[in-house]
Amino acid sequence: MRILIIGGTHFVGHGIAQAALDAGHDVTLLHRNATDELPNATHLLADRNGDLSLLSDLRWDATIDVCAYLPGQVRHLHEALGDRGGHHVFISTVSVYEEPATAGADEDSPLFEAAADDVTEVTNQTYGPLKVSCELAAREAYGDAGLAIVRPTYVVGPRDATARYPYWVLRAARGGSILVPGPADAPMQCIDARDMGAWTVRLAEERITGAFTAARPSTTFAELVEQTVAALDGDAELVHVDGDWLVEHGVDGAQLPLWSEGSPKLALAMGTARAEATGLTHRPFADVVRDTLAWANDHPDQATNAALGLTPEREQELLAAWAATQA
Repeated sequence: MRILIIGGTHFVGHGIAQAALDAGHDVTLLHRNATDELPNATHLLADRNGDLSLLSDLRWDATIDVCAYLPGQVRHLHEALGDRGGHHVFISTVSVYEEPATAGADEDSPLFEAAADDVTEVTNQTYGPLKVSCELAAREAYGDAGLAIVRPTYVVGPRDATARYPYWVLRAARGGSILVPGPADAPMQCIDARDMGAWTVRLAEERITGAFTAARPSTTFAELVEQTVAALDGDAELVHVDGDWLVEHGVDGAQLPLWSEGSPKLALAMGTARAEATGLTHRPFADVVRDTLAWANDHPDQATNAALGLTPEREQELLAAWAATQA
């Protein structure tokens, strides 16, 4: 197949592009900046928000849009591409869902209301509603019969330059007493970018339609950290600390990445059966951990972020203060 990927050179998009190349497809990437990544793909350099005339008279069997955050971007691409892009796969987010009433909710769960037409800034508050608007724009452009919508939860694995999950992998590798924030049973879901990539390509290959939550089966935040430590077979000791106590002491989700700040979110306990029925599979989580650590050690500039995580000193300070409340 001839596959066009909008984006494709970073993390999630890279996982999709590499999977398409590995499957033997003819891959074209549309992105802004020249790169040495993915040399076996054709690279078209353009800003998706600007002139897309280089897409004129070109045709693909499928298009995968990785990086649309505003509905105008979806419409602009369709205006430039028309029906020459083949089957369309739009990468959305689990953040489109309103908080479900129960764990295991499926893709028919209520979504947020679409963002107002004048909302153009992507923030923590507007991200989900804007993605809802993007989904609606994609449906208007390509029709339900020509569209697959992928709604991933937290994406993890090598090349994760968000530095969120790499924080926990690197922290587990360092060993010692690790602060694990509560509540212990707070839901958590993730998906490896490579597993998501291979499955997304399958959606394009088989022209599968519909909306799908892309995630591993739900676990808990405490189990995520426990599995991370276990995969590295180190000497780390997990210290479970009450989430409300941490919030009272000024700790937030930036200092402990991926943590829900003590408020469990059932949107991180979505059902995964619909995606699995179309072929989504997952590698052993221990492999995700070890591969992430290997990448993080090779790319410390990408795997760490000074604005994320507790410093060792602050972590030990909190652990000592928590221990004093338990004496």
